[in-house]
Amino acid sequence: MDKYIWLIPLLPLAGFIINGIGRNSLSKNTIGFIASLLVFASFALSVGAFLQIKSTGLPINVTVFDWFAVDNFKVPFSFLVDQLSSIMLLIITGVGFLIHLYSIGYMHDDNGFGKFFAYLNLFVFFMLLLVMGSNYLIMFIGWEGVGLCSYLLIGFWYTNPSYADAAKKAFVMNRIGDLGFLIGIFLIFTYFGSITYADVFSKAAGMHSKDAPFVLITLMLFVGAVGKSAQLPLFTWLPDAMAGPTPVSALIHAATMVTAGIYMIARSNILFTMAPDTMEVIAIVGLVTATFAALIALTQTDIKKVLAYSTVSQLGYMFLGLGVGAYTGAFFHVLTHAFFKALLFLGAGSVIHAVSGEQDMRNMGGLKGKLPITFITMLVGTIAISGIPPFAGFFSKDEILAHAFMHSTTFYVVGVITAMFTSFYMFRMLYLTFYGKFRGTTEQEHHLHESPSNMTIPLIILAILSAVGGFIGVPESLGGHHELEHFLAPVFERSTKIMGEQTLPKNTEWVLMAVSVLGAIAALGYAYSKYVKKADIPVAETEERPALVSLSYHKFYIDELYDTLIRKPLDALSVFLYKVVDLLGIDDFINGLGKGTIEASKGLRLLQTGNVGSYIFMMIIGIIAILVYSFISIHNIK
Repeated sequence: MDKYIWLIPLLPLAGFIINGIGRNSLSKNTIGFIASLLVFASFALSVGAFLQIKSTGLPINVTVFDWFAVDNFKVPFSFLVDQLSSIMLLIITGVGFLIHLYSIGYMHDDNGFGKFFAYLNLFVFFMLLLVMGSNYLIMFIGWEGVGLCSYLLIGFWYTNPSYADAAKKAFVMNRIGDLGFLIGIFLIFTYFGSITYADVFSKAAGMHSKDAPFVLITLMLFVGAVGKSAQLPLFTWLPDAMAGPTPVSALIHAATMVTAGIYMIARSNILFTMAPDTMEVIAIVGLVTATFAALIALTQTDIKKVLAYSTVSQLGYMFLGLGVGAYTGAFFHVLTHAFFKALLFLGAGSVIHAVSGEQDMRNMGGLKGKLPITFITMLVGTIAISGIPPFAGFFSKDEILAHAFMHSTTFYVVGVITAMFTSFYMFRMLYLTFYGKFRGTTEQEHHLHESPSNMTIPLIILAILSAVGGFIGVPESLGGHHELEHFLAPVFERSTKIMGEQTLPKNTEWVLMAVSVLGAIAALGYAYSKYVKKADIPVAETEERPALVSLSYHKFYIDELYDTLIRKPLDALSVFLYKVVDLLGIDDFINGLGKGTIEASKGLRLLQTGNVGSYIFMMIIGIIAILVYSFISIHNIK
């Protein structure tokens, strides 16, 4: 298997090249087939790598070529596939294949069909590079690559100015985080003399937390994760990124790209374990982000915006898990989140497809009978994300909450309240979309239909995974063996030795589970009472809302705050630098030199008469002047 590992990222890259070149000549069926087949081939190879690692317990290291060397600093272009990256490969290629398959139906009528699939393949290539690299430099190439692809895919319908602005916003905000990540890599090289994982982690494990600036290094890496994984304060790009086609939302903003920050921290776990102060910062930022985004999601009326803020909130949960030392729990939530959030985004796309592009839930309703497959699968995804057993989200979310309880009771209480918010806004979305009477136009109602099979089959597969995916992490308190924890143990072994085993009494764990589940059920019950029994439809844009509801609906005016505090002052500074420093200062100085030279040359030009006699006369005058000067100089010397 080792000698075929390099094919895993190469196949999607080949799809990008083929579809990129043939986007205007190949048929849509051919383009969709090639793009999907090559990602599926990568998935098959990823399954083979996973099975080999599971059977042997040994990671796969493959050096493709020696990249460059400067003195003793050598960087090979090499891949590392271990327990952590093998699961990420399955998520990226498996969920990625389903999204490719779904996109064939969803994008069939789009004129940029070939270009879209080329971009999707390129994104998968860079994401695979990010998780397969054996050093931070290759990870950074993949990191920047997925940022580029997100820009291309978010702004895919670039003729719409707001969509193009959303793409630029995502690109710029990610650059802020990327700078922090890059500084972190430089610091790692400075203090460890290497950027290869094996060298860095082995040296770090043998050091004392005061032997190197672990806090500074990990804070810089965390800044990178904040940008890529949309945490406060760099989260506002993710909801705007819903401007891209719905499959883009599912691929980039649910299953892969936004989890890159969590993967990077999990990969660098020993560095963060050696910096407990950074861990505390991560936990607090994650918890605040989870709660803040959930509060915004409570009142949104755009079906994709609800899911977008839900993604930000769930990412906050993952960072909370990382911050309290629940590395396995955080990564477990990455896995389950990939299933149910990709399902929910694709389900939302199916709804939007059925109602002729409508995304406002106030204009939906009564779709349960018209879209039975979409409804059932989205119901499964909603139950899973709400943390109701035995669906996938229950196991991963409760593992994070259990570790939060061991770390801080406050963290646990806030986490449970946020989980209740999650259940409320997700079932609110479900009820507004599928229950009651249809509130759209008559024309939309006539065109209501279930999506084609190439869109519903991925929904069914993801629904099954959302229902049973959590069983790979059943805790011992419920009679399981937490297979995922045992599988990932070698990756987190060094951190586990430092932090020690963290366990709760079974009775305590049962009580914590019961509290979170009852809270989720109470929240969905309240949502049912409000939006089904009372048929309380959110008010129109022009109508007034209570103060707190209005604050949430307008996203706490964070974008406006950034606009006032950051964008406008920077714009004013730019205008000042342009008009005063550039035009009046630099330009006037340079132009003044030019004008001075021109004016001086005009005077000197008058001496050029073209008369030979004048020139001889001037020469004689010059000779006389020299002789006089020489006579005076000799006289003064004497």
